[in-house]
Amino acid sequence: MDMMSVYQEGAYERLCRWVQVECKKLGDTDNPEVSELLKKAVRCLKERPVLFKYCAEEVANMRHHALFRRFISALTRGGPGGLPRPIEVHAHDPLRYVGDMLGWLHQALASERELIAALLDPDAISDSGPANHRHSVREGDSSKGESDFTFVLDRIFEGACRPFKVRVEQVLQSQPSLIVSYKLSNTLEFYGYTISELLGVDTALCNTIWSLRDATQRTFFNILKSRGEKLLRYPPLVAVDLSPPPAVREGVSLLLELISTYNSMMISASGKGLNFDPVISAILDPIIQMCEQAAEAQKSKGALARRGRTSSEPIGSKRDSISVDAILSKKSSTSVLSGESSSKVYLINCLSAIEEPLMDQEVATSYVKNLRSMIETHARALVDKEADSILSKCGLSSKMPYIKNYSSTDGEDDAKPLADVVETSPQMLLECLKAFYGLVTGTEGSLPEFEQLQVPRLRSDACYGLARALAEAYELIYKAVMDPKNCYPDPRSLVKHSPEQIRTILEI
Repeated sequence: MDMMSVYQEGAYERLCRWVQVECKKLGDTDNPEVSELLKKAVRCLKERPVLFKYCAEEVANMRHHALFRRFISALTRGGPGGLPRPIEVHAHDPLRYVGDMLGWLHQALASERELIAALLDPDAISDSGPANHRHSVREGDSSKGESDFTFVLDRIFEGACRPFKVRVEQVLQSQPSLIVSYKLSNTLEFYGYTISELLGVDTALCNTIWSLRDATQRTFFNILKSRGEKLLRYPPLVAVDLSPPPAVREGVSLLLELISTYNSMMISASGKGLNFDPVISAILDPIIQMCEQAAEAQKSKGALARRGRTSSEPIGSKRDSISVDAILSKKSSTSVLSGESSSKVYLINCLSAIEEPLMDQEVATSYVKNLRSMIETHARALVDKEADSILSKCGLSSKMPYIKNYSSTDGEDDAKPLADVVETSPQMLLECLKAFYGLVTGTEGSLPEFEQLQVPRLRSDACYGLARALAEAYELIYKAVMDPKNCYPDPRSLVKHSPEQIRTILEI
């Protein structure tokens, strides 16, 4: 038995040497054929894992050098007779260049898998799915449980990693455009998932592709960051008609192009779509900040102009002696928006110009929801500001705290009657309400119609909101004046219209 064991081991060693010699020949041609005798010999060597490993390493080394030569030849010389043309002919077109290299590697991986499967695991050729190939033959003493199949393929494609990486990095150093950078990132993402299905996740080629994908994404977001910083460094002036600046339209157009690319990009079976929210934020957040800066400048400009007008007015007239004519003399400016209101209108126009083109884009649903919330907030602030401005022009703004305080206390018995308060005395209210009626009815001025709001729906909502705010304020005044506890001698002479009539006049 001992002699038989010696003869058997000697036979295995001679068989191993023969297999190694035959495996060296596999590196001489691009698409070698595996003979049935070699397959049978490799199958026998599986009984000796150590000898089988030597043969697998020999195959890996031979095919490693062969694939490297083929890849460099495909890059620089092309196919036989110059067809297909060398891949580097398209180096001026980053997408075509990188896509062709990845396509070549993917195609080569398929052929190498078939060759290695036929040689090292012929029994698994009929099996379906890459996992069967990957885990069919394992090293006997491998602590990681990595299959010989994956090890050999990883070693074969290890040589192509460096030339591929160098060329992609050269593409990134050439400063591709924003759209090209994003498409490159998507292409690398797709092939990263696709090749990992065939080769395995923790392999040299896959790690190279993922690292290049990360570098491409950094390039993409760096371009967006520089673009945003430039916008914030030089915010535009607010147009006279409060329309959005060209940067808003340009940013939205760029985003729509990226969304179109995102919607049409390839996704592998095991991959998942990229999270597009960071892209939307990187493009739109600086634009919104730019608009807010411009709006703040517009508000400051309006405040300075208002301060200048105030300082030029004659001093000496007391609030108590204010006349109706003095109140109504300001009617010409009633429909002119203040600096703060103009800034709100400008912001609403900018946000609406961003929101409307994105409403039909599913990928931007979350961001559109936030935009809509911002628009509603600014619209409410605009209406409140204009309502307060109109009440101030009528002289009612200073009266409202007393009336609201009375309404909140529900006319307690020990409360001082409003008729005895200087601010809400009958004469003061009479003059202010005359001015209010003149504005509401349109005989002594007009209410703001927010013509500079560019979205008709928002313009209509703002007009309705303003009318409702004025009607609610008047209703509080009406109830306070008509309440006998406030001791107004002739309340009907003060409030000549009921709240319902005012609502009808305001068309609400």
